[in-house]
Amino acid sequence: MDAVSLYNLFTMTYFFETYGCEMNRAESASLEQILISRGWTSAGDCYTADMVIINTCSVRASAEERILGRLGFYSGLKKVRNKEPDAKTRSLEKAVDFVKDGPVPLTLVVMGCMAERLLHTFKTQWPVIDYVVGTYSKNKFGDIITAVENGDTPIDVDEEPAYTFAQSSYEEGAFSTFVPIMNGCNLFCTYCIVPHVRGREISRPLEGILSELDILGSRGVKEITLLGQTVNSYRDSDGTDFTGLLKKILSHLDSTKSSIEWIRFESPHPRGFSDGLIDLMASDERLCRGIHLPVQHGSSRILKRMNRRYTREEYLSLVEKLHAKLPGLALSTDIMLGFPGETEEDFEEVVSLMQEVKFESAFMYYFNPREGTPAAKFEDQIPLEVKKERLQKIIDMQLKITTETMSKRVGGTIKVLCDIISRDNKKELLGKTEQNQRVAFEASPSFIGKFVTVRVDSLNGNTFKGTMMG
Repeated sequence: MDAVSLYNLFTMTYFFETYGCEMNRAESASLEQILISRGWTSAGDCYTADMVIINTCSVRASAEERILGRLGFYSGLKKVRNKEPDAKTRSLEKAVDFVKDGPVPLTLVVMGCMAERLLHTFKTQWPVIDYVVGTYSKNKFGDIITAVENGDTPIDVDEEPAYTFAQSSYEEGAFSTFVPIMNGCNLFCTYCIVPHVRGREISRPLEGILSELDILGSRGVKEITLLGQTVNSYRDSDGTDFTGLLKKILSHLDSTKSSIEWIRFESPHPRGFSDGLIDLMASDERLCRGIHLPVQHGSSRILKRMNRRYTREEYLSLVEKLHAKLPGLALSTDIMLGFPGETEEDFEEVVSLMQEVKFESAFMYYFNPREGTPAAKFEDQIPLEVKKERLQKIIDMQLKITTETMSKRVGGTIKVLCDIISRDNKKELLGKTEQNQRVAFEASPSFIGKFVTVRVDSLNGNTFKGTMMG
């Protein structure tokens, strides 16, 4: 029996590389559940996997550059796995050991936003890729898996107009998971490539969402995060908007006596954050008071050039409403520096907005032009050194704000979902607050998966130290 035949007697294995947003993470996890259901297991590394899936991101050029580098790596790995004479073996010793008895095939799948954006380029210029799976061809994964299992040559994967929603990213034994509810974006911010690679907004039918929540509840899940590129743009075919969806979810959880006690959502657009949504969050403690509310900039002039559809004043008014109605709220955000035409005065407006709002955390980055977006062609592009300098200033400022705002929680008590044993101290558990912050405290592993009350004693970096009450 040759090495390939011998190898195929064992369980087929997979390995994921996932880049980008929570939606990509959810889609990778959903695909992983399909593989597991068909008897596949995780390889643990790329050297020994039968199939490697790279789930790509196109939001920033740096992500695409990294992925292109990985494709170069896999070109070399495939040659080693196939025992080709010109294979470069440096940094591939593990693969060399693996194939010493004969060639072992590797199937490489590239999916996600970059796969959609460069669909034809990947198919024609990167022969290392066996399957390019764009936004609208994820429903072909069952056929792809079957072909790999049978050792067939790669099948055709054609794009179709219908979007296939991933199921939740639930992993066996997990107490938290992502649940995709909508995909795409209709807002077309001038810097953003998402509408071009994810397509226009499409919402998942309510029945499918509720059915999935029933499954998650039966498995003891305690926390879900509803996902969408502009999650509060959700609208079902019957006209149910995002606030209506949350009401129906809450009612359904009540009627089914579900284990799910916390609901989060990412990422809402400030323009669609209605008074009704705020009132609902104020009326039901299951809707967590940790909100990621991207602002992107502090200057109304730059926000208009970005096509964000709100002003600085409107954003600050929304923040004021949120804090007034939701005591204990923690806000996080996205900030982009160095947008074309950004003056020093515009930059100072970013600084003043951050100082006024006092976000508990922020994802901060500088503008990277993305091919195909209007902003890539704007005049007055900002020099890279200026962008880096401005970015570093707000990073330094935000670190101080984070410490300042989190320190205000020391001395209080807070509800915590216990989820894992601390890696640094086996006597401690790590839990998550509804503000999405981490707390370490001494407790028995028997509390994992349960909600407890913790007194916050101190702050160590971005992790609270506490004492479990009762």
